[in-house]
Amino acid sequence: MLIDMSPTIVARALVVALLAASLTGCSLVKSKAINMVGDTLAESGSNFATDDDPELIAAAIPFGLKTIEGLLVESPHHKGLLFAAASGFTQFSYAFVQQEADYVEAQDLQKATAMRLRAKKLYLRAVGYGMRDFDEEISGFSEQVRKDPDAALAKTTKKHVPLLYYTGAAWAAAFAIDVNDAELSVHQTAMEKMLRRALALDDTWELGSLHDFFISWEAGHASAGGSMEKAREHYFRAMQISAGARVSPMVSFAESVLVPEQKKAEFEKLLNEAVAVDLGKTPPEQKLANVLAQRRAKWLLSRVDELF
Repeated sequence: MLIDMSPTIVARALVVALLAASLTGCSLVKSKAINMVGDTLAESGSNFATDDDPELIAAAIPFGLKTIEGLLVESPHHKGLLFAAASGFTQFSYAFVQQEADYVEAQDLQKATAMRLRAKKLYLRAVGYGMRDFDEEISGFSEQVRKDPDAALAKTTKKHVPLLYYTGAAWAAAFAIDVNDAELSVHQTAMEKMLRRALALDDTWELGSLHDFFISWEAGHASAGGSMEKAREHYFRAMQISAGARVSPMVSFAESVLVPEQKKAEFEKLLNEAVAVDLGKTPPEQKLANVLAQRRAKWLLSRVDELF
């Protein structure tokens, strides 16, 4: 699920970018060179997703994201780069900023608070790039989705599912961090409808990842239209689609549903099963995501006495 910023790709990108920057006398050549770099970065396959060293990846990703942002300054309408920025900032913020804030909170509340503020800013940066990407293809989308989400989303198709997911998830995550932000609060419906549109278009995308979101969303809004029963339905569907390839549905269900329902035995059983998943038997492209999910499962298990 993480974008590819392998050292080889980035090094190649920088060489071409530097060459392009030197071509001040020929803007057309410069533009073509930058777009070539953008195509390379945007279309390359992921090698980060197959890594099992989260710290290494956390240190490497920011350099790649800043490379993308630098190229977008020169080629602001490049759809591939816009998508890479939207998806990259969403994933980096969730995996390496917001979750880390949870882990350090007990030892340093001030640091955790600062990290969550940073996560919110990164999520909103992702939303900005996602909306720009939509506007390149659907004129006025970013404005219309805020005013009339049904009309705007009716123009999207299955090919838009990844962008709907990363943009909508980043928007919702920013709001979840700061529910008192009035500007975000007013767009709750648009956030939800973006993700429901993606779900309706292709609920099997990325082995059911959309259902992971709705496990948390339905459970978190149980008093405002959501329900624990719907959260359960999304959990079972995610497990059906992923067929054991992903650990995160189990962790999300345990944290979002079993904790509020205070089902300690079921919570411990499910998370121990998550930790016991043999990652050598899961798809290589799910390795990093599964390592991170197992890390959160272990952290949750260490807090059983606090949670129940």
